[in-house]
Amino acid sequence: MEIFFEIHRDLPREAPGSDVCTARALSMTPPLPKDPHILDIGCGPGAHTLVLATQTGGHVTAIDTHQPYLDELTRRAEQAHLASRIRAQYGDMFALDFEDASFDLIWSEGAIYIIGFREGLAAWHRFLKPGGALAVTELTWLVDDPPDEARRVWQAAYPAMKHVEENVAILQEAGYTSLGHFPLPESAWWDHYYTPIEHRIAALRQRYQNDAEALAVLDEEQREIDLYRRFSSSYGYVFYIMVNS
Repeated sequence: MEIFFEIHRDLPREAPGSDVCTARALSMTPPLPKDPHILDIGCGPGAHTLVLATQTGGHVTAIDTHQPYLDELTRRAEQAHLASRIRAQYGDMFALDFEDASFDLIWSEGAIYIIGFREGLAAWHRFLKPGGALAVTELTWLVDDPPDEARRVWQAAYPAMKHVEENVAILQEAGYTSLGHFPLPESAWWDHYYTPIEHRIAALRQRYQNDAEALAVLDEEQREIDLYRRFSSSYGYVFYIMVNS
């Protein structure tokens, strides 16, 4: 686990995404009240958190279980003069401790897979105010018949991965109305996520050239990147935007 956090330390983002995609998803939500209350679940270092605070003028409670990410978000918020509107705090998505109907908007980019798409949507529903919106990105099959290699890898790594239509049905079953969805472009994977990771992997190979265990972790990270390079047309993250119905 230590080598994993060395790979991911101080990256621009901890999942595929972009400011443009965050803004696009936000534009698909219903109009927010003045000074909305927003919950960002699995915020990481908070690139998208800054967009939420800037574009909504609201107060964002951003939670994660990795303190260095929270520290980095706090630093970024202070640098962007948003410290008064972003509260970065430890929080476990499996055991959220908020009152019911606390938030006008719940957001989660690249993190709901930890609890599961179906499970997260069901568990977080009660924290939304009536008519409140929720937006998440979820790893999704983009074609009906994915290549065998991609299917085999992801069936082992994330067997709950589904197609868009299946995920829309799941969110409806959980008490939401779909407001739309869109796949993240390939640039959202490369620009601030996979490309910096590849550079980090190359540097760490030199440092850990005599450490077989560390090299195995680096190899696994590289295989994930190479898989996406080969099969990016068959799977990706999809933004799902929905409202509490």
